[in-house]
Amino acid sequence: MKKIHITSLGCAKNLVDSEVLAGQLLHRNCELIANPNEADLIIINTCGFIEDAKKESIQAIFEAVKLRMEDKNKKVLVTGCLSQRYRAQLKTEIPEIDAIFGTEDVKDIISYLGDNHFDADTIYHMRKLSTPHHYAYVKIAEGCSHTCAFCAIPQIRGAYRSRKIEEILYEAEILANKGVQEIILVCQDSSNYGKDIYGKQKITDLLERLAGMQLFKWIRPLYWYPSNFPKRFIYLMNKFSSIIPYVDMPIQHASDQVLRLMRRGETKNSLRNLCKFIREIRPDCVLRTTLIIGHPGETEDDFKQLQEFITEIRFDRIGTFIYSDEEGTASYAMENKVKHPVALRRREQIMALQQKISGEKNKKLQNTIQTVLIDEYDSSNKCYIGRTYRDAPEIDNEIIIHDEYYRPESIGKFTKVKIFDSSEYELYGEFVVTNRK
Repeated sequence: MKKIHITSLGCAKNLVDSEVLAGQLLHRNCELIANPNEADLIIINTCGFIEDAKKESIQAIFEAVKLRMEDKNKKVLVTGCLSQRYRAQLKTEIPEIDAIFGTEDVKDIISYLGDNHFDADTIYHMRKLSTPHHYAYVKIAEGCSHTCAFCAIPQIRGAYRSRKIEEILYEAEILANKGVQEIILVCQDSSNYGKDIYGKQKITDLLERLAGMQLFKWIRPLYWYPSNFPKRFIYLMNKFSSIIPYVDMPIQHASDQVLRLMRRGETKNSLRNLCKFIREIRPDCVLRTTLIIGHPGETEDDFKQLQEFITEIRFDRIGTFIYSDEEGTASYAMENKVKHPVALRRREQIMALQQKISGEKNKKLQNTIQTVLIDEYDSSNKCYIGRTYRDAPEIDNEIIIHDEYYRPESIGKFTKVKIFDSSEYELYGEFVVTNRK
């Protein structure tokens, strides 16, 4: 039995790819192991989105290659975004890699391992989840057809390609039967779902059918593109309690000049109106966004406008990236590059501003009772860690509930928690009702 270790880097979409590959390997009687030292085969599923991600992927490859050099019986396979984009360079510069594959080469990897029988229609149904048993990601589309100046994803992943609604719903049923309580829909742009295969936007149809099946307590679609955001989605929150009031909508910036340079389809005013609409319909809706700081041409005035916009909108959650100069993109060829120390200083100012906003919002939750999904137990600190609907896994706030008694059955359960304290990025609470025996 071949022992295989998979290292999955990058975003949740990449994680789904790793889970699909893992499921195929298990189906072929391979053993998946956590320790690469004990593996016959090490697979690195790389990320190549920005410079920091590339460095992390290269480091992981070098670590695997080092193990291979110490044990000649090991093999190292590299797949994912980095190898899709830089296959020739990797082959030349790291010849110790045994085989290199791209982002959608599961069939080729299986063939490399000696099995030419492959059913592409069932790859998502056979996934081996690497998340906790109670939540799972579902990829609803691949690629991207937007032409944002800073982004290399269309070059790496290709044009936007939606999966069929029926196929997604069937996968959802499989996940529900495994005990999944929260389903998280991911793709590069949820707003665009369905246009390529149905001729029109179909994301709200997918969500309505999914919610109507009553399989999950929480349904959380991520990564909305503002220009074609479907306002009907907000009204679906009123119709179905499982469609949680949470909108992850990367706006990237709020200066009209920078948005134009980025080739985004929005203006500051259109973004303001959209955020206003969402909160008018659902005042409890969490607004999460992502910003790129230091894009070529970003002036101090542009940055000031961004600060003012954040102060006005008061996003619940913000993620920030310093601009990464990616060859082959339109931004790469632009002049007026922002020096890294300047971009770093601006990012720190944005995060300090958001830290203040987050602290104030969290403080308002003190002395309230919240529904919390318990994700794990930290045995070293004697506490449970969970989330409210306001928080997606890994990227948002956590609820810390101190309890010296570990009860395995509590993991993956929804429970009531009274919040008694808070910080900028955490809430602290206690169980309203315990399950001690």
